[in-house]
Amino acid sequence: MSNVHEQAEVLENALRESDEFKALKISFELVMNDAESKELFEQFRSTQMNLQQKQMQGEELSEEDVEQAREVVEKVQAHEDISKLMESEQRVSTLINEISEVFTRPIEQLYQTEEE
Repeated sequence: MSNVHEQAEVLENALRESDEFKALKISFELVMNDAESKELFEQFRSTQMNLQQKQMQGEELSEEDVEQAREVVEKVQAHEDISKLMESEQRVSTLINEISEVFTRPIEQLYQTEEE
């Protein structure tokens, strides 16, 4: 295994130990351990995936699609545990994006050098 892969695994473990990931895990378990919360969260994820799939296939979203999504989002936003889960997801996503910027910095610098 190359040194880069080894370092990536070290980073994976660091991510698992981060406060952001621990909060996400707790929030996720809280939602998954409550049948009503779990059902609503799964409905939200399903709706989200269906809309993304339609958009990727170039399909127009119907008014019914948009209304259904709006209703599910309103329910999710009103649900405290799911809202906390989504906030935790966002913090982990932000952390991963920041890490990605660090990873891609050498490539960006290479291309900036070539453009100058």
